[in-house]
Amino acid sequence: MKNLTFLFAIALLLISCGGDGNENTMIVTGNVKGLKKGTLYLQHIPDSTLVTLDSLVVDGDGSFSFKTDIESPEIFYLYLNKKDNNDINDRITFFGEPGQINITTSWNTFDVNAKVEGSETQKKLEEYRKVMSRFNSKNLEFMQLAADTENPLDSLQMDSIQRLSDKNIQRGYAFALNFALNNKNSHIAPYIALTEVSDANIKYLDSIYNSLATEVANAKYGVALKDYLENLKKEE
Repeated sequence: MKNLTFLFAIALLLISCGGDGNENTMIVTGNVKGLKKGTLYLQHIPDSTLVTLDSLVVDGDGSFSFKTDIESPEIFYLYLNKKDNNDINDRITFFGEPGQINITTSWNTFDVNAKVEGSETQKKLEEYRKVMSRFNSKNLEFMQLAADTENPLDSLQMDSIQRLSDKNIQRGYAFALNFALNNKNSHIAPYIALTEVSDANIKYLDSIYNSLATEVANAKYGVALKDYLENLKKEE
């Protein structure tokens, strides 16, 4: 009897250690505050087409949970169909990776105030976006000045605004390239190279790729960057 009890305890331990999936399983949980009705979708782009991995009909409770196996960290989307015929502000973009990820937000500010926890690559993405938003805000200021019909600028002022705008864009490019180079151990590096500065000089993109950690270079965006560079070199 004691032996049976011991074996049963061991079996329970093995089950508990197994968890909810293997080391490549991503579990996305969270809550959409104030959401009473709607449908949530977990989506990603495996190649070039947006694909829905799972969905959940919400009826009275904004809590949700999705589970999927992934090969390496990549961009995922949490899409909310509120059934209000308005697709604006209904999709949260986040960097998914194996493990537990928690997303909390509100139904009326779904993608604006979303808080994503549990993904190290997401932290890097948010760090990058925070700085880039300053460059983007500055560009918007320049555009508003140039388009101001109540206080029109003369040609010299317009030229000055253009130079300032060009310089700001160059600084943003330089920041993006340096951020990728300085984060060679993160999957954010090839992602930025592909989505933010893909039209940069090939020598800079080459430098980013050649600096990548082996694990990153062999993952989704590392492989995609390699293919992209090979195609560019064929066109030269």
